[in-house]
Amino acid sequence: MAFARCVFFSNVLGMHMPMNVILPQPDTQHIGTATGKRSETGNYKIMYLLHGMSDDESIWGRMTAIERYAQGRNLIVVMPNAHRSYYMNMYQGGRYWDYISEELPMVVNDMFHVSDKQEDRFVCGLSMGGFGALHWALKRPDMFAGACSLSGVADIKRFHTYVGEDRTHEMERIFGPLDKLNESEDDLFYLVQEYLKQSNQKTRFMQICGTEDFLYQDNVNFRDFCRQKSFNCEYLEEPGSHTWEFWDKHVQTAMTFFGL
Repeated sequence: MAFARCVFFSNVLGMHMPMNVILPQPDTQHIGTATGKRSETGNYKIMYLLHGMSDDESIWGRMTAIERYAQGRNLIVVMPNAHRSYYMNMYQGGRYWDYISEELPMVVNDMFHVSDKQEDRFVCGLSMGGFGALHWALKRPDMFAGACSLSGVADIKRFHTYVGEDRTHEMERIFGPLDKLNESEDDLFYLVQEYLKQSNQKTRFMQICGTEDFLYQDNVNFRDFCRQKSFNCEYLEEPGSHTWEFWDKHVQTAMTFFGL
C-alpha cells in the first residue's frame, strides 16, 4: 500500500482542502502484508470514508487500522475533510455538498486511477459522516454501489433537540431554520421516499449502530421507516457506544458488505 496526503485548491469553497488517500501498490517484499494484483484495466475500486463532526481527514488513519484493512483489496480509500458542515451546502457558510458530491470526485478521478463504474464506488462514514454517506448515496442514485452509516445521525430533524443550545445555533447556520427540515432534501426520511421513485436503484444500503449509542433510537426509527416503505437497507445493531472501538470493528463489516 501507499499513503498520500494531498492538499489542493477547491474552486467551490475558495480555499485549499486536504484529503488522505490510501493507494494500492502491488509489491512482493513488504513483510506481513497482503499483496494485491495490479489492476488489469489500470483503474481501481474506490471507497470514500467520511469523518464525524469533531474530526478531520486524518482521523480514520489515526484511530483505526484502515490502511491494513485495505491491503490486498485493490482498493483506493479517499478520506476527505468537510469540517463541521454535515457535507451540506451551508445556510451560512461554504458549499460543502457541491464540493463533496461534484468537485471532489472530479479531483480524485483526475489524480488517481479510479474506476468510473458505479459498481466500483462505495461510501461509508461515522456519526456526521454516517449522515453524509446516506445523504450522498440517496441524492445521487447513480454514484455508488454501496453506502454504509456507522452510528449515523439518522434523523436530522430530531438531532438538535438534544445537543444543547450552542450546537442548535450551529445547526441553524448549517441547515437554516430547523423547523423547515421535515420533508426537505436534508431529511433522510424524505430522501428515502424520493429514492424509491428513481428507476436506477442499484445502491445497497446498510446501517450499523450500537445499542448504547446516544443515536440508537434515531437509528431504530430510521430502520423502522425504511421497513415500512419497503426500502432495502440492511440493519445491524449490537452492544456498543459512540466509540472508535466500535467503528474500527464495523468499518470492516462495511467493507465485507460492499464485497471488497
